[in-house]
Amino acid sequence: MPFLAVALFGAYGLAGVFGMVAVMYALADVTGIFRDAGLSVTSRACDPWTEVLHDLESGATDVALGGLWVPGMSAGSSRALTVIGQLNHTCPKVIVRREAHPDFALADLAGQVVLAPGAGGSGPYAVTAGLMREAGVDPDRVDFVRDLSTSMLVELFVAELGDAIVLDLVTAVELESAGHGHVVYRNLEHGGLMPNSVYYCRTDRVEELRDRLTRFVAGVATAMNRLPDTPAETIDGILRTRWPGKDLAVLRQAVAQMSAGRVWERPSRSTPPPATGGCACSPRTRCSPASPPTTSSPTTAS
Repeated sequence: MPFLAVALFGAYGLAGVFGMVAVMYALADVTGIFRDAGLSVTSRACDPWTEVLHDLESGATDVALGGLWVPGMSAGSSRALTVIGQLNHTCPKVIVRREAHPDFALADLAGQVVLAPGAGGSGPYAVTAGLMREAGVDPDRVDFVRDLSTSMLVELFVAELGDAIVLDLVTAVELESAGHGHVVYRNLEHGGLMPNSVYYCRTDRVEELRDRLTRFVAGVATAMNRLPDTPAETIDGILRTRWPGKDLAVLRQAVAQMSAGRVWERPSRSTPPPATGGCACSPRTRCSPASPPTTSSPTTAS
């Protein structure tokens, strides 16, 4: 049976809070979708996350899951990477404040201290700052506390440091459940399309891996299509296994919000990755979620 090794950006590890986005991978694995496609898939979480790049370079892994910015910023460099599949359609980040704020707008953050975890990547800050710019708000008017881990900044937020914190959905639901804050802004509702989590591989290996990559992303696509009809006990089993230390009710709520927020929605048109490396995406175009790699010229989704 053909074999495919997948390396996960540390925070996307199937035990990590951001790994909720990778539930589709787990669903394809647990329900035998990969097996039925004649593919054996293994995965491991890399911490520090830069190990995914070392593993790709050495050939220890075939595919990496991580932020879109990695292949995007590597375009044109000696590290040629090709995006072969998109894992999410929208980005499940939220902003939490201590008090409920039904009429909250990003402009309300001006002059405030916002905690933006960044020990594993720049996403919480970069995404929030970008959305602020799109809303006509200057991010320089906000005092961001960055580059520390989520756990540390959550601890500090609970201890009254800062006015708001940018979080993944699981941690935000935990904070709300514990009475330590309220979600006042959801990227799923206001952030628009944001295909930030992607699978990518070395460009020079696309042809070698094409058959296996096609089976892999087709398997993830099948899991996305089957999610609405998947028995609740199957999803619960995945959640219990992958996140044994988390409250199942919190995990269920996060999955429900992500599903309702179109995280795993597949757009009707796709943007194939270029054969020369990098990614065909821009802020207004889409990677193809669970589409086979192609050497066609990139097209822009409308």
